[in-house]
Order: sequence, then C-alpha cells, then structure tokens
Amino acid sequence: MFYAYILQSSKSGRYYIGHTENIEARLERHNTGKVKATKNKGPWILMSFESFQTKAQANAREFYIKSMKSRVFIEKLVATFNKDV
Repeated sequence: MFYAYILQSSKSGRYYIGHTENIEARLERHNTGKVKATKNKGPWILMSFESFQTKAQANAREFYIKSMKSRVFIEKLVATFNKDV
C-alpha cells in the first residue's frame, strides 16, 4: 500500500505534501530532520492521508494536490479527512 499525505508544521502552520509506502517511518524522518525540505521547520503533524495500490497512483495524487497551489484546497481535504475518521 502507498500513501499520499499532508503534514502541517506546528511551528509555522505551513503544509507539506508527499507520498510514501510507510507513513509512520516517513513522519519520523520529517520530525528528526532527515528530510531536507522539512528540516528545522517542524515538528510536523500528520493531517491527512489517502491510500493507493501503486506508487504511481500515490505520486499522481501528490502532484495533483501540489498543482492546486491552494491552502484553501488543502484545508478542505484535511477537513474531509478529519470528518471521515
């Protein structure tokens, strides 16, 4: 299983969108400074994720979310995820 995910920095409120095969391990890497794009910008909180059968599907979803370039769009996804959980 592969995942597209949304993190939020509890320090700045900024969002980070990515994809991975292991959400727990990836979140730990973000929070321990092992990911260049998020280093020194956390701690990071997992706000939302979607599961996919293939890496290509998760990657496509990541790029779609990023292509929207909209904080409002991201916050709607997060709100929908939180309502479903």
